[in-house]
Parts: sequence; structure tokens; C-alpha cells
Amino acid sequence: MSLKRLLLPAAIAAAVLTPFTPVAISQAVAAPQAVIAQATGVNQHYADIAEAVFADSLTAALQLQQAIETLLATPSDATLTAAREAWVAARVPYQQSEVFRFGNAIVDDWEGKVNAWPLDEGLIDYVDGDRYGSESDINRWYSANIIANPVLNIGGQQVDASTINTTLLAETLHEIDGVEANVATGYHAIEFLLWGQDLNGTRPGAGERPATDFDTENCSNGHCERRRDYLRAATALLVNDLTEMANNWKPGGPARQQLAAKGELGALATITTGMGSLSYGELAGERTKLGLMLHDPEEEHDCFSDNTHWSHFHDALGIRNAYLGEYSRIDGSQLTGPSLSSLAKATNPALDQKMRDHLNTTQAAAQAMVDAAAKGETFDVLIAAGNTEGNAKVQAFVDALTAQTQVLEEVMTTLGIADVELEGSDSLDNPSAVLGG
Repeated sequence: MSLKRLLLPAAIAAAVLTPFTPVAISQAVAAPQAVIAQATGVNQHYADIAEAVFADSLTAALQLQQAIETLLATPSDATLTAAREAWVAARVPYQQSEVFRFGNAIVDDWEGKVNAWPLDEGLIDYVDGDRYGSESDINRWYSANIIANPVLNIGGQQVDASTINTTLLAETLHEIDGVEANVATGYHAIEFLLWGQDLNGTRPGAGERPATDFDTENCSNGHCERRRDYLRAATALLVNDLTEMANNWKPGGPARQQLAAKGELGALATITTGMGSLSYGELAGERTKLGLMLHDPEEEHDCFSDNTHWSHFHDALGIRNAYLGEYSRIDGSQLTGPSLSSLAKATNPALDQKMRDHLNTTQAAAQAMVDAAAKGETFDVLIAAGNTEGNAKVQAFVDALTAQTQVLEEVMTTLGIADVELEGSDSLDNPSAVLGG
């Protein structure tokens, strides 16, 4: 299933319980002179945070790579657990980077290489045939199992996979046949290799791949050498891709150049486009409400590791960071500086406080899901049919994200930020299309 990229114009709604789709703001009040005067500092600090977030993401990915090399050198339950923990830690800064998508084409065009989902994992490795099935009406490569098959001929398309390396993954397999679910690279391909399938449905429990799947001397499930090659290549690609994006945000880098070329108000529009589109269409809609509507764990973002609660928490935190101009680095240092909040406070203090309050409400709703996961109710359990209390926790997160997007639109209007289109989602704007009604 591929992500929807819908830009749906609508009027600003008045309350969270009213029907709402994101507004396309083409006209707004003239930007106050104070906003124009301070915009340069806000935009520069936003780019500084992006530079720090992607640098931290790269640092964490290098630590993940080291943990994976240790796993491959000495496969054991302990080294596999350590690699899994490094993967979870790597998600912390990366998820906070997603607020830089949407408005920044250089990030959004690149993102599919590192965080594409959902994925048809049968492309990569063995799966449980009874649960997964053997074929898909829309994906000929659904159960290709590259790790087990050095040469494949599917639908007349032949692939020589005798050598598993970064070129094969990035240039041949990733989105092969033009199918977005053929995810061969990035965090989620690595996640699948570290955890394996989660066969627990909406019951507690994540994937349980054994460490011996990487042990050539005591190999389980066959093809351990090729599985090792795939994991090593996918991790190297992740490091390479994050290196590219970290460099893009360095002073003078292409991401900063593209942001500056938009002008001061255009750059502010970029900031709010990323915040609003992630908040509403992507996080509230595709990553949260859709799974809740369908009660389907396959719609869970980190579906193999059951880490979705933390990914959602840090996505929401990234939105908060962008508004407040704050970021807590993985070394414990803090970045603070000029922000949308300071612009809004100078123009309309009550509105700035309203936005801060809604961001806090969203973070509290995300924390409630984190707290539930600590007690065994991970996201897939929370969205289960019949789990009334769990469903309510997830819906509270959706409602909070929706409400904060509405207030963000008020901020945009007040600051005179125009030419903004926010991403929508069928699960929020047209649920009958999702449910087939």
C-alpha cells in the first residue's frame, strides 16, 4: 500500500470535532513589518536545526552500523539485541527530521530511500506463507525473496542478484517495477532483517528473528551469508544517504541555498508547510488514523519492531521543535534561537500561547501511547478491534494533531504566510474511500 499525497483546499475549521481538511492558503493578511524584519534569523535557525538533526541521524546510523558489524562478527542473542537497540536509538533523531519534508523538495524527494513504508518484505527474505501469502495482484515481486534467489525471472524481467551489494539494492531492487511497496533500502528494510516478521497480529509481541539467521556456522532458515550481505549493504546505504543529507544542510549546502532562494516569507512558508503536512496528512492520517480505522497492524509504521509509539512521539516532537526553535541533540546539548513562536508572540501573544498549549497537548497524547507500550500495549495492540480504551488513546493523538494544525493555520494567517498547501489524507478527509463505502 502506498502513501497518499493529497493537497486538499478547505476553509479553516473552528474546532477539532468539526469536519476539517487542511487549508490551501494562497492569500493572507500582509505580513507585519516585525515579521519581515525577524524572518531572516528564524529561517537561519531553522536551517541550523536541520543541520544538527541530520548530523545526529548520521551519528546514530554509524553507531547502528558498528552494532551490526559486531552482530555479524559474533552472532548471538546479546549482539542481536544490541543491534536492535541501536536501530531504535537511530530512530530518535531521524524521526525529528521529518518536519523538514514536504516544504523542502530536496528532503522529500530523498526521503523514500531511507524511510519508505509499508514494505512487502517477501521481496527481501523468507516470510510465513500462511500469514503473508505468495502473490499480490499489484506486485509481481511480492514474494521474490532476493536473499534465497541469486537469479530471478519474474514476468519476463530478469534480475541477477548473485552479488548482494549497495548497487543491487539501490539501483535495481528499490521500488522495482515501479511499485512503492518494493522497499529494498532504508530503516525499515534493516528493521525487517533485525526482527523478522511480527506474526502476533494485534496481540503483544514483535518479530522474533533468531541470531542464527546471521550465523554461517550454525545457519537457520538458510542463505545466512547472503542475509549478512543484505544487512551490511542496506546499512551502508543508510549511512551514505544520511551523509548526503547532512552535507546538504551545512552552511552553503544545496538545502540552505534552496531555502534562501525562496525569500524570507517563502522560507517561512516552507517551515509551516512541513509542520502542517506532517502534523495532519502524514502523521494524524496515514500513519495513525488509517491503521486505527482498519484495525490493521500492517499499517503500523515500525511494524516489525513494535517501535511505532516512539516514532510517532518523535515525529510530533519534531513539529514542536520547528515551532519553538528548539532541539535537544543526542550529545545532550541544546539548540535554541529565533522561531515561529517568537514571531507569533511579538504579533499575537495569546495565539502563540494557544499554539504552545496545543503542541503540549499533542505531546501528552503521544506520551500516553508510549506509557501504554511500556505496559505491553504497543501501537498494534492499541488499534485492535474491540480495544476501546486503546483506540481512544490513539484517537486522542489524531485529534490533538488535527487541532494543532488548525491553530497553525491561524498562525500562518496572522503572520502573513501565504502560498501554503498542506497534505491531506483520505482516512481523515474521505473515510468512505478507505472503507469502501
